[in-house]
Amino acid sequence: MLRLISISLCRQCQCVTALSPNLRSCATLNSAENQQTVQALYDLSVDIQKIRKLQGWVLYQCPAYTKEVAELLKDMGASGSIIARILAIHPEAILCHPEQMQAQREMWMSVCANQKELVGIIEKFPASFFTPSIHHNNQQNNITYFQCLNLNKRIITKLMASAPQSFSRPVEQNEVMVRTLQQVYQELGGEEDNMKIWLQKLLSQNPFVLLKPPEVLKENLLFLKEKGFSTAELLHLLSKLRGFVTELNPQSMRSTLAYSQDTTGCSKAELQNLILKCPALLYYPEAILAERFQGLLSAGINMSQIIETPTVLELTTQIVNYRIQRLQGRGYDIRTGSLEVLNGTKKDFEKSYGKLQLCRERPLFNPAAPLNVDD
Repeated sequence: MLRLISISLCRQCQCVTALSPNLRSCATLNSAENQQTVQALYDLSVDIQKIRKLQGWVLYQCPAYTKEVAELLKDMGASGSIIARILAIHPEAILCHPEQMQAQREMWMSVCANQKELVGIIEKFPASFFTPSIHHNNQQNNITYFQCLNLNKRIITKLMASAPQSFSRPVEQNEVMVRTLQQVYQELGGEEDNMKIWLQKLLSQNPFVLLKPPEVLKENLLFLKEKGFSTAELLHLLSKLRGFVTELNPQSMRSTLAYSQDTTGCSKAELQNLILKCPALLYYPEAILAERFQGLLSAGINMSQIIETPTVLELTTQIVNYRIQRLQGRGYDIRTGSLEVLNGTKKDFEKSYGKLQLCRERPLFNPAAPLNVDD
């Protein structure tokens, strides 16, 4: 028996939200491809075989607005290759009514700096732009709300692009989570003047935080408070973890903390200090931590070094080994030196590595200094 999945269609935008593979096969057997659509895509140099393989059902829909989508994107400055790439990745775009696409364009331009920026967003997140018209009012209301919070426009566009679900739902749901975040920030002693910047960083780092139940945030902070973290320390953790604090749960944190304490041999107070230095220890699963601890110890690094610089655990074993090999090539002994040189992004490491190289290449004497030579 064929498994049915509901199809969400609107009068102005016939965007199919879900369709089972069985139904798609059935459509192939019982109907023919829309030849106007196929020809229009062919004229635009779109990879039709890719569409047939992954989303072939789109080619059977009627009406379709392939040329209209292409004209809209072209009018915004998209090149032919970009248009072809967008339609190959998200062919459902051709099912959106031109009036709906124009409405989306106007709405997005209220927060985008220019059309070039919008084209870049559509190229990366086409599904966020080509959405059903039934979500338009919610999207507009959410934009207005976040603008009222005086959030940076780039933050708003990032939210819309990477977490479109949060903008498609009623604004009241986002208001509840934002109020919860603001309340927690203030209760932990956060300064009012810094709250907007703090909120922007949180939403930027994890746009999906808006989709989490407010109760999760409160539950996680209560667990950490019971573990002995002070109000100031909780604010520090919340600021460091930002939106990822909602990805945690007491059970996983309890397990991770127990493993970290057992592995490092730290006391409860020492473990708290370790967490404050490296909050990421709260959300890494035991299996990942075990692999990283073992990788560091196998490289000759001792546990006291790891405890002194726990942020090295944020790096994968592969990255750590690669960096250690490069440092060894310069004569740096990681077993006796500081682990700080391993830390940070690739750019941070290259900077530290460059400074280390300059130190090794510096002359042993100052050639500009006068020599103390007997007559």
